[in-house]
Amino acid sequence: MLETTSELKQQMKALKITEMAKALDDLLLEAEAKELSYQQFLSKLVSYELSKRGEKQRDKWLKWAAFPEYKTLDEFNLAEQQSLSKKQFQHLRELLWVEQVYNLLLLGPPGVGKTFLAIGLGIDAIDKGYKVSFVQMDTLINLFKTQEISKGSRLRMKRITTSDLVIIDDLMFMAMNKNEANMFFQLINKLYGQTSIIITSNKGPKDWGELLGDPAITTAILDRIIHKSEVIHLSGDSYRIKHRKTIFGNI
Repeated sequence: MLETTSELKQQMKALKITEMAKALDDLLLEAEAKELSYQQFLSKLVSYELSKRGEKQRDKWLKWAAFPEYKTLDEFNLAEQQSLSKKQFQHLRELLWVEQVYNLLLLGPPGVGKTFLAIGLGIDAIDKGYKVSFVQMDTLINLFKTQEISKGSRLRMKRITTSDLVIIDDLMFMAMNKNEANMFFQLINKLYGQTSIIITSNKGPKDWGELLGDPAITTAILDRIIHKSEVIHLSGDSYRIKHRKTIFGNI
């Protein structure tokens, strides 16, 4: 029996069903204990392999997304964000807007949960089978500048342009020169109509012109982003300040 099981494991590995092979001993014991039929046992094996492959794929896409931290929307305190209703929040989580290639602009002062909400929606999207990329604006500008000379930058840009959802964090945090603004336009133009974009910013679209420095490029970028979009203004006290940690505790 041991030789037969060992041989079966090798055959499974040869067929690239490695997770099934790893768990075969335990699954056989479970099948014997529960007196599973052949069909039930086979179904158990296949379901286990599919489940493990799904977990691996999710881990791969989370790594690809490059989130700065892992925050799910189950942790998001909606009670502290009065500008977003529970119904709107649930509608965002359904992700029909990603399927319909809509964009989201999350605007508001620092600390009100823009990045938290964006990351949480990104993780929800991965769980529903979408490819997601997260990039901060200063990192994106650096990728623009180095993609011609850096294989890593080219790979990251390829991942961004082949994602179903791209999250650009802290847009307009700093001014761009004309060349940077032009490269940003080229990216937005490439994503337009094919990829949903979430943009977080503490500057509203009316202020983008002075930071992009070119009225024509600003108009072209806004035209493509806002054409199919939802603009959400988040407000309230800074979550970081409100929940800040002190080295003195209760002393």
